[in-house]
Amino acid sequence: MRDTLLIAGYAFAGAAFSGLVGAGVLRLIRRRSLIASLTVVAAVGVVAMLLGTLAVAWAMFLSPHDLTVVTTVVAMAAAVSLGTAVLLGRRVAARSRALAVAARSFGDGGAFAAPEGPVTAELDALSLELAATSARLAESRARERALETSRRELVAWISHDLRTPLAGLRAMAEALEDGVATDPPRYLAQIRTEVERLDDMVGDLFELSRIHAGTLPLALARISLYDLVDDALAGAGPLARRHGVRLVGEQVEPVPVEVDGREMSRVLGNLLVNAIRRTPADGTVAVAAVRVTGGEVVLSVTDGCGGIRPEDLPRVFDTGWRGSDARTPPSGAGLGLAIVRGIVEAHQGRSRVRNIPGGCRFEVILPAAP
Repeated sequence: MRDTLLIAGYAFAGAAFSGLVGAGVLRLIRRRSLIASLTVVAAVGVVAMLLGTLAVAWAMFLSPHDLTVVTTVVAMAAAVSLGTAVLLGRRVAARSRALAVAARSFGDGGAFAAPEGPVTAELDALSLELAATSARLAESRARERALETSRRELVAWISHDLRTPLAGLRAMAEALEDGVATDPPRYLAQIRTEVERLDDMVGDLFELSRIHAGTLPLALARISLYDLVDDALAGAGPLARRHGVRLVGEQVEPVPVEVDGREMSRVLGNLLVNAIRRTPADGTVAVAAVRVTGGEVVLSVTDGCGGIRPEDLPRVFDTGWRGSDARTPPSGAGLGLAIVRGIVEAHQGRSRVRNIPGGCRFEVILPAAP
């Protein structure tokens, strides 16, 4: 028993010394190739066995013949272990280099494609994560390109829409200044109309900038959808009568919601104005508000515009987008529906549009109040 404990002590001392030296070497080469680290790890096990054997032999526990046999076995094991470690290290290093090249490709704008061939579980998990990251990056680039296109369109349209009323204002002001205006009151009324139009456009731009900056203040209160719809229909009534469009409220349930009344009134107003302007005379614009399963309410505005082209549906709520059809030319700066989406998302809701026979339906989905 005593001899067994003594042999174990010598073997442990040799292994501990080898392990400490190996840890020090690993620390020194921690920035080197994986092949070097695996070689050191394999060498630690072999050297630990060899040192333990030599320590036991030094203590006269082994005969010279037995020591030669054990040393030879350890040497053969060392050669095989080091060779296996080098092969594994080269394989993992090659796979890592291939992953680095593939990752560089999607970083430069391409798509990630995992290298072919067998791989360890860790590298396989890394490949899957890089593929998912590549997909998200591609989506982000697509959104950025779409936003950049929307910004360019918005700048172009805003420049045009500002230049037109400003040119009219300048002409009318010069006519009044030179005394050649045949009907000054009419000129003044037209100037006031154009100024109000410009003021609305600037207000929309300011509202949109607050939405994009995430600084839109919301004063939430418990409000019935019935009251919101009733006020919105009353406000849009004069515009509907001028265009010869009927406004109806159907299936408007008195569902309570936690919203900012002023902002949600703007959402409804923008949707109604958009629907009225694109619905032909004698057409109908219908508003509905119903509770659906899942604790949500759906507020919808249905028009008779004839529908939106399928390829345009994903862009309807983009900043600066203005649709066109055979009946109604584009009008405005294309900010109304973008403001609708921003306000709705600020209320933790979502907006969508879909075509229906004869027109389209805009829907706002909001969480119902508890």
